[in-house]
Amino acid sequence: MQPNIMLLTDSYKLSHYKQYPAGTSQIYSYFESRGGEFESVTFFGLQYLLKEYLEGKVVSQAKIDRAAKMYAAHFGTDKLFNKEGWEYILHNHNGYLPIRIKAVPEGMVIPTHNVMLTIENTDPNCFWLTNFLETLLLQLWYPCTVATISREVKVMITKYLEETGDPLTIDFKLHDFGFRGVSSVESAGIGGAAHLVNFMGTDTVAALSFIQEYYNTDGMFGFSIPAAEHSTITSWGRENEVQAYRNMLTQYPEGLVAVVSDSYDIYNACEHLWGEVLKEEILGRNGTLVVRPDSGEPKDVVLKCTEILGVKIGFTVNEKGYKVLNPKIRIIQGDGVNYESIGEILEHLKKHGWSADNVGFGMGGALLQKVHRDTQKFAFKCSCATINGMDRDVYKDPVTDHDKKSKKGRLKLVKEDGKYLTKALHEDGEDILRTVFENGLILEEIDFEGIKENANS
Repeated sequence: MQPNIMLLTDSYKLSHYKQYPAGTSQIYSYFESRGGEFESVTFFGLQYLLKEYLEGKVVSQAKIDRAAKMYAAHFGTDKLFNKEGWEYILHNHNGYLPIRIKAVPEGMVIPTHNVMLTIENTDPNCFWLTNFLETLLLQLWYPCTVATISREVKVMITKYLEETGDPLTIDFKLHDFGFRGVSSVESAGIGGAAHLVNFMGTDTVAALSFIQEYYNTDGMFGFSIPAAEHSTITSWGRENEVQAYRNMLTQYPEGLVAVVSDSYDIYNACEHLWGEVLKEEILGRNGTLVVRPDSGEPKDVVLKCTEILGVKIGFTVNEKGYKVLNPKIRIIQGDGVNYESIGEILEHLKKHGWSADNVGFGMGGALLQKVHRDTQKFAFKCSCATINGMDRDVYKDPVTDHDKKSKKGRLKLVKEDGKYLTKALHEDGEDILRTVFENGLILEEIDFEGIKENANS
């Protein structure tokens, strides 16, 4: 059963329908990133919100009555909830929301300070509905932010691969380790899918079903491999550490397999256990062993492990002049991984003559959880109100914070000379924003393959 849309807002929104000027017939608002850590953002997640919360008959008498009862108790009065307004939607629109939403195609990478979505009411009696939906629609900040961080990591790793190794390996260089570190299963699905806009490696299973349910596909966009955790190694006992490692090689004789190797002494594991005792089994195996450190200073540990394995297992020098480990062995760093530490690790390896080919990354909390709305300063603001039949520019321009100055009027996004620009709707230029939702119906859908294509274009 679809959630009650009347309960998916901030409390103060319930009182706003009485606060607009007399004669108001339309409220027009927009969504943008006002800056933040990165100069561009990847737009993703709208189709999920539309399908989950806004599509179809979302207003019923039972839902209205429940909301009226809850808000009467919440506010201590039955005078605030706009029961008549919601019943108007039920009786005149059969419970479908009289709203029009235009947006850029999902997956597109848009510079900050540009409009990415607009929303307006299509029935003059429902002018109050536009910004009632702000609370829900502004949650786009989360998938957009995760997709943006993931993309920026991809750009950075690609740079190092182009300088020191093989850029064709990029799709599996950042693996999503974030499921256990997020606030909910829903966050795992939403954020995990946002990561897969850019990469193909994930352990966040919730993302796979999320994509299939909301983005029109039965295909598979995330992949993983067998891997050890500390319990499956330490349960053998410290004295049997090498047997635990040999068991991994035996149980998975082909393909990639990842083994956490720092339960006791990562350097001893690399030098003596992997590098000596099990060396011939590694070299004779039909696949690649991925050694995973899980503690210490990431850039130092990765470099030292790489150098030890290079001495013990072997390496070659590629055509770019950088050392690459024997293809039977690689390293994945999954501890302390974030945008900054990935750059530090790759730069440290490069300075010591090692290719970025040697290492992959697993990113958890920093990818899916250590983000917030102000990471990219997302905002949803009204920019135009129709009052007594006339459009009025609506904006804020606080003297205390000019970064919070908002846009005016009806907006569109155009591309001129290869650059995205936000312009007034009446100005020249083809609008990139597409009408994706109108009067309770999704008018245009996109599949996940299309999103990935947009992100890579």
